[in-house]
Amino acid sequence: MQTRIADSLQIYSLSDGRAGNVRQADALASAVAALLNGSAGASIGAPMIHSASLRPRWPWRWTAPRLIGGDARAFDADFDDLLRAPPTLAVGCGRQAALATRLLRTHGGRAVQILDPRIDPSAWDLVIVPQHDRVRGANVIVTLGSLHPIDDGWLAAARQRFARFADLPRPRTAVLLGGRTRHARFDRMAFEVLASKLEVALAREGGSVLLTASRRTDRELRGVLAHRYDDTPGVVWRNEKDGENPYAGLLAWADRIVCSPDSVNMITEACATRVPVYVFDPNRVRGRPRAFLDALLARGRIRAMDTALAPFDAEPLRETARVAMEVRDRLGL
Repeated sequence: MQTRIADSLQIYSLSDGRAGNVRQADALASAVAALLNGSAGASIGAPMIHSASLRPRWPWRWTAPRLIGGDARAFDADFDDLLRAPPTLAVGCGRQAALATRLLRTHGGRAVQILDPRIDPSAWDLVIVPQHDRVRGANVIVTLGSLHPIDDGWLAAARQRFARFADLPRPRTAVLLGGRTRHARFDRMAFEVLASKLEVALAREGGSVLLTASRRTDRELRGVLAHRYDDTPGVVWRNEKDGENPYAGLLAWADRIVCSPDSVNMITEACATRVPVYVFDPNRVRGRPRAFLDALLARGRIRAMDTALAPFDAEPLRETARVAMEVRDRLGL
């Protein structure tokens, strides 16, 4: 954690370090800070943003976000310092962060928690959940999908950073691959079906493939990807050994996006662009993530992947700015 600076609005983004949780907490903290920047009085500096990965002690690692007594020792010494001088606003995402934001609130800070904390949401100033989660309440803000930093400015910066993709033949098909979850199965066999559908479109239209795997993509599938698209223009990223992850460039330069069906975060971010998004076999998804996909299908933001990949009008799905405004207004920041 960074040292706090006096006479500034302090906004902390807290998570367990998992990429999806970090991304959501950072995105909202940054969006709130952007709203507040320039609106503070002359005696108060611009908002200071700090992003921290929490290190919970035993037994709080397993009991969070429930209070079990002596909770001031739930985290490390850096967090102890934060409790003594709570920030203006703490934004947390994930179960470990839910305990941290809850404790900061009891010490006088404002606390916003992203994702269902699985206990009464009144323990926080605000709780933000996707609509496929069931938690509701007077202090609950509901979104369609996850929070993220993607807007037109973000995409423009990514196009500049990955300008080399401009030379790839069109249509540029971005392929975003996840892996197995408890709600969906995506493995090598599923990928072979996805790839066969994509090959039909490539044979008909040509173009290029920009593919990236994720941390959950299994080793067998990564091995298949090593040479699968050697004869197709584009880029394939399997892991850090392939260099920098071009994920941002894929979203920025894609003419269309194909996603495996297993990740709410990944599909939400694909839908933040202005291009069609096709999800492979939504029917293989169960539980609450299936409700998320059904909502996107109903509003026409995604389509089930087929061999046609026919273009359609796409309105970007961007909830972060709206949520940031609600946080500012409801908390009187």
